[in-house]
Amino acid sequence: MRPTSLGEVAGQRHLLRPGSPLVKLADPDAAAAGVVSVILWGPPGTGKTTLAQAIARSSGRRFVELSAVTAGVRDVREVMQEALNQRDLYGQSTILFLDEIHRFTKAQQDALLPGVENGWVVLIAATTENPSFSVISPLLSRSLLLTLQPLSDEDLGMLVDRAVTDPRGLAGAVAVTAEARSALVRLSSGDARRALTALEAAASLAVPGDDAEQPEITADQVAQAVDKALLRYDKQGDEHYDVISAFIKSIRGSDVDASLHYLARMIEAGEDPRFIARRLVISAAEDIGLADPQGLLIAVAAADAVAFIGMPEGRIPLAEATAYLATTAKSNAAYVAIDAAIADVRSGGFGRVPAHLRDTHYAGAKRLGHGKGYVYPHDSEVGVSPQQYLPDELVGRRYYEPKALGAERDVQARLEKIRRILGGA
Repeated sequence: MRPTSLGEVAGQRHLLRPGSPLVKLADPDAAAAGVVSVILWGPPGTGKTTLAQAIARSSGRRFVELSAVTAGVRDVREVMQEALNQRDLYGQSTILFLDEIHRFTKAQQDALLPGVENGWVVLIAATTENPSFSVISPLLSRSLLLTLQPLSDEDLGMLVDRAVTDPRGLAGAVAVTAEARSALVRLSSGDARRALTALEAAASLAVPGDDAEQPEITADQVAQAVDKALLRYDKQGDEHYDVISAFIKSIRGSDVDASLHYLARMIEAGEDPRFIARRLVISAAEDIGLADPQGLLIAVAAADAVAFIGMPEGRIPLAEATAYLATTAKSNAAYVAIDAAIADVRSGGFGRVPAHLRDTHYAGAKRLGHGKGYVYPHDSEVGVSPQQYLPDELVGRRYYEPKALGAERDVQARLEKIRRILGGA
């Protein structure tokens, strides 16, 4: 089912726009001077090998494939020499596709440099690891780094449908129920190869339907084929909202085991890890707050880590943040405070800014009394000046009421002293 042209490639639309480097590379009429080597970085099953082979077929260039798992420096040099011969003798350029380039040592990658630099080959290298750490700088600087994204559910569904009907695939020999199609997409987690492998395995288990002779793949057969329980989970349906609700409430309730259970359900169901990370950040600010300010830092760090390393490794920082938030002290005082303040503002509970707090930088401000009587807090021995900050209409109004929990216990004691000083204004 591997596509034979870029037009058949599913996903990666951001790399296949008209005039993009990959499209130019696949154009047989493109001038050799305008063709650059590329490094394709992305998760497994996103089409790195597919893109390389489709480009070679479309461009009419000679195609040579090496795997960093089995090839050595000698193999690379032989390819380079043959590419040079093909160019000089027959005017034919060569595309060298190197899979898993991150497995090459520095010496092996150095062997690629002459061919890439002198244009003997057009290198298309594939890697699942960050090239900044796994590819030598001279090779990176001579190549264009392109990032592939996991396939969307729509792309995977299209691939499954194509494989069922295409003569290269199942050729219409089986039908797929809507539930089975959804399960195949969900279990694939953006990996086209995984989707097609699961489809082929499930097809071997298919039996004729009740009202037709044509064998039919069901969701149960998909689960049996991949030896994995199918979670009832629809990213757009009730289960999506029920599980994330249970996840956040378990963290709020300090049940770390339940929190990790619901996290696992979302991960296994293929939930967007960025969505989970965003909810952790919200939970840290809403439910932990100043009882443990470190909670927000850890949640944000987990979100950054997930964006940086992706899945499946992203599950680890997500689990770390979940366990931390579930087991630390809790306070919603800051959350309650801002909502109370917003409620006052929306109901008209605001007045003019006190004159001594108003800006004094524009012309005539001081003549109007702006800034008069303002006491600079840093001139005070304790760093707090007894003066009015709230508008007259809200004097005495309190929004933030810290709890005697975690780090907020210290905030509570300090705030009582601050309010006593300010109350003397």
